[in-house]
Amino acid sequence: MYFAMGTRSLLWDITKKYLTVGLVGLTISDRYASIVSIRGSSMSPAFNPGSDTNDYVLLEKFCLDKYRFSDGDVVVFSSPNNHKEKHIKRIRALPGDWIETPNLDVLKVPEGHFWVEGDNSVSSLDSRSFGPIMSTCF
Repeated sequence: MYFAMGTRSLLWDITKKYLTVGLVGLTISDRYASIVSIRGSSMSPAFNPGSDTNDYVLLEKFCLDKYRFSDGDVVVFSSPNNHKEKHIKRIRALPGDWIETPNLDVLKVPEGHFWVEGDNSVSSLDSRSFGPIMSTCF
């Protein structure tokens, strides 16, 4: 009888430790930092210079509260077409900037939005396809 209670206590201790580590890990990845896999060639050659490889980057989330984004920053955001899908692109224009679109129109980026493009324009689904993105997508 003592052996059975000792085993149960040991299992409960292990479960509590794994649950605690899991909750701490989830909190860190949700609020502070996480590792993101980059697939595809839209950001080549900066990321995935070989089309058959994936790069991994550390996504730091501390900066979102007070960070002032600038032209050239690389950002990860939710797709405007599918909120479950994430895109990684480079900021090309900030709110208030003027940008020339693929059909040669000139567009002023609205306040609270950014114009983002992939480094490899041939294979990138970006603002040239779906327009400026809201800064709340980050």
